[in-house]
Amino acid sequence: MLIKFMDALAERVLVCDGAMGTMLYARGVFINKSFDAMNLTQADLVEAVHQDYVRAGADIIETNTFGANRIKLGSFGLAGSLHEINVAGARIARRAAHGRAYVAGAIGPLGIRIEPWGKTGVDEARDYFKEQAAALAEGGVDLFILETFRDLNEIGAAIDAVRSVSDLPIIAQMTTEEDGNTLDGTSPEQFAPELERRGATILGVNCAVGPGPMLETIERMEAVTRLKLSAQPNAGKPRDVEGRNIYLCSPEYMASYARRFIQHNVRVVGGCCGTTPEHIKQIKQAVRAGHPEAAAHPAHAPAKPTVPISLAPPVPRDRKSRLAGELSRGRFVVGVELLPPRGFETEAAIQRARELKRYGIDFVNIPDGQRAGARLSALSLAVLIEQQAGIEALLHYSCRDRNLLGIQSDLLGAHAMGVRNVLLVTGDPGRVGDYPDATAVFDVDSIGLTNVVTRLNHGADVGGQAIGAPTGFHVGVSVNPAATNVDEEVRRFDYKVEAGAEFVLTRPIFDVDGFERFLKRIAHARLPIIAGVFPFESAGNAEFIANEVPGVQVPEALLERMRRADGLQAAAAEGVTIAHEIAARLRPLVQGVQVSTQTGQVDSALAVLNGLR
Repeated sequence: MLIKFMDALAERVLVCDGAMGTMLYARGVFINKSFDAMNLTQADLVEAVHQDYVRAGADIIETNTFGANRIKLGSFGLAGSLHEINVAGARIARRAAHGRAYVAGAIGPLGIRIEPWGKTGVDEARDYFKEQAAALAEGGVDLFILETFRDLNEIGAAIDAVRSVSDLPIIAQMTTEEDGNTLDGTSPEQFAPELERRGATILGVNCAVGPGPMLETIERMEAVTRLKLSAQPNAGKPRDVEGRNIYLCSPEYMASYARRFIQHNVRVVGGCCGTTPEHIKQIKQAVRAGHPEAAAHPAHAPAKPTVPISLAPPVPRDRKSRLAGELSRGRFVVGVELLPPRGFETEAAIQRARELKRYGIDFVNIPDGQRAGARLSALSLAVLIEQQAGIEALLHYSCRDRNLLGIQSDLLGAHAMGVRNVLLVTGDPGRVGDYPDATAVFDVDSIGLTNVVTRLNHGADVGGQAIGAPTGFHVGVSVNPAATNVDEEVRRFDYKVEAGAEFVLTRPIFDVDGFERFLKRIAHARLPIIAGVFPFESAGNAEFIANEVPGVQVPEALLERMRRADGLQAAAAEGVTIAHEIAARLRPLVQGVQVSTQTGQVDSALAVLNGLR
């Protein structure tokens, strides 16, 4: 009969099991299946893996439920089986343990971004984790292991969720890069004390790296927390051998590091990806031979204080750029959109920017659009225009196909090259265009992106570490007054304002009366608003925008005017006239107007803006 888990931990180092996923993969289970669902469909195979680890000497076995949350199961159409899968996972592990090992309920990340980086609220994440934790508790686990987390907010929500349904011990494990920081850049000196504060019982790291880099991270954690630690490294980095990922760290090598881990207050040691029962067997033998004294690290030893990050004050808004200064002083501004060209030749675009400057345009708006074909990046064109045309650019920067670390690198590079005005947008999925196989990936949305830039503007990265001098980005966000769900649009707008938005650029406006009603909904934000205007180029163009572009409302009267225009030239002229009338009506309502044209017609844009100032 096993004694209570925490009593056992006070007496000796406990060995956790190794990989479940890679063991199932090695037995022929395809990676495109839900491994968690095998608790219902192939329970004998899951139990056999558990039994192999128990025979190898594991003191703790983890349930096969790492991805058994509503979000990840939902991608397989299995969200309705969440409770059943988790309860079964706990009971399978209990049978395999047979009174010889403790059963840990394994909980992994949701697989989506939560606030402040994503649109899922912390309270929603907590509810997702709570239903999984409740099912595991019902199945009879002895403790919980929260593992492979990169986001402190998310693992904090998971700890809160577990604590709401159970008082069992919690091992909370982050996953880190070789430099010891999490994948989002949070250092051990930050995440270890925070996990302790949030109520974790044991702190640890797992996955992503092998034993060598993990030991250095453990040493840093030991210096800032009084809690016992856990370490579950991968069996090194995977190597591609004839199309299969093979982990090459030998069991003996892993065991040698286990001995070193336990010299640094590690009291739970095991393995992650690539570790096998033979690895665990060797680790168990190393732990038995070590006989570390738990008293060597008293439970109430004071934690060493962390060094607080000293952040510089942010750049005053009116000093960030000329555009920021003009808006701060209440001056009406005008801008024109310039599309990045196909290929790499930029002289024509730069010449258009020079022409716009001569006509007194305040800024050129560079969209980060996914039009068909190979186009120059918006960032590259913005830098070239600022350097060669002498007019400020407003850089669209989207979240599409970028992760948080890549976003930070891009933005820091943009700032180093002089870009200051940014419009932060989620971005649209790529169009089919010339590349039918092109896809889009979103790590965060525009709200999360605004939070990222606001942190940079306060001298910190997303992990909370100082970056030196703060950036001076002038932060713009987009809003669609003609959104189908106006309540949702306003709700997201309020989140962007809370995240640090400093001005607003609207989608093209065709219905001024409707826009005035929308303005009342967002007036509380008191941000400068630059209204988007778009001149129709033909009757067909107007019909297309009205009927096939989502989130656009074109009054029937405008469509009828375009239909009555006789010929393409007359229709284009009528489109400019309509846009000029709209801009004139918008003039007293907003702090600026920006004109977009379908083909980048500078003359049409200038005609729309004529006389506004």
